[in-house]
Amino acid sequence: MGSVINLRQARKAKARSEKEKQAEANRARFGQTKEQKTKLRFEADKLRRHLDGHKRETGIQADQSNDGQTDSGQTDSARMDQESD
Repeated sequence: MGSVINLRQARKAKARSEKEKQAEANRARFGQTKEQKTKLRFEADKLRRHLDGHKRETGIQADQSNDGQTDSGQTDSARMDQESD
């Protein structure tokens, strides 16, 4: 005769194994810890800042970077108002 098993325990064991399979699939799918993601994000930011610091500003880009201010610190519209007086 076969061995007697507790059905409640069997259901729980089956649920645990299914959850473990799902967890394994998720680990493979998402794959990185929060620490790894943070480190990669930090390194990408550092590289972007490094490259942005070494960009050369020419022509239109230089005009846009100073937001319409002249060397004296006045905006273009304020300078035009002074010239018209």
